[in-house]
Amino acid sequence: MSKTLVAITGASSGIGAAFARRLAAEHDLLLIARRRDKLEALASDLRESRGCRAEILVADLASESDTEMVAGRLASDPNLVLLINNAGFGTKGRFWEATLESQERMHALHVMATVRLTHAALRNLSAKNTGGIINVASVASFVRSQGSVSYCATKSWMTVFTEGLYLELKAAGSPVKVQALCPGFTYSEFHDAMGADRSQLAGAALWHSAEFVVDASLEGLRRGKLFVIPGWRYRLLTALVSKLPTSARLGLEEIGGRRRAHQIMQVKAQSQSQNSKAIE
Repeated sequence: MSKTLVAITGASSGIGAAFARRLAAEHDLLLIARRRDKLEALASDLRESRGCRAEILVADLASESDTEMVAGRLASDPNLVLLINNAGFGTKGRFWEATLESQERMHALHVMATVRLTHAALRNLSAKNTGGIINVASVASFVRSQGSVSYCATKSWMTVFTEGLYLELKAAGSPVKVQALCPGFTYSEFHDAMGADRSQLAGAALWHSAEFVVDASLEGLRRGKLFVIPGWRYRLLTALVSKLPTSARLGLEEIGGRRRAHQIMQVKAQSQSQNSKAIE
């Protein structure tokens, strides 16, 4: 007997995989990502350990054709009950120094894929008057960060988009829930893919496990919360930042950017010094 279906993008690791493990006991899963080997390993593990039906769908959601293929599945599946738009990535460096391809891919994935998949899923869910959508944004959506211009911009778009959907669904009297999940620093492959050193980014107190983030999200969904920001430190930070005048916020972000740049230069200088000594 088939169960209700949860579709998860970016399901091969990190927050996406944590969602899959948490939801496998009660739902069938549609696991969507680019890496077939990772998806197959996760699906096999979930079938054996949780006894669920875990289907994989290999797709690059920065590609229009792949996104349309996934959207078609979401629009037509009668068992769909939840879509988690989790796929995403970050880049390092100034906007104009990064490759244009990387910036366009980020907007295609974070914005256009979210638009198309959400549109397909909502047409399905709203007709059935059930279910929900979780858009995985970031605390970066509340601030601006030098070296992460497109990431902050696209995640800000995701929160505004989700807020607008919330208002439309509420006005329509629909029980379908939407959530903007805004985690801070999370242990996953995200920063590894960027080549970022976690020790340079934040202290241990600001890092959360993917499981912690997912548990906060699912509890928030149960309660119908629009914004879920896991961790009291991040909730305090976003509450304070959102109340600052723009000029004050930008001033703080400028100072923060200079500090991060200085730290990176120090690490590079130390590394070069160590390499020079090793050669000698």
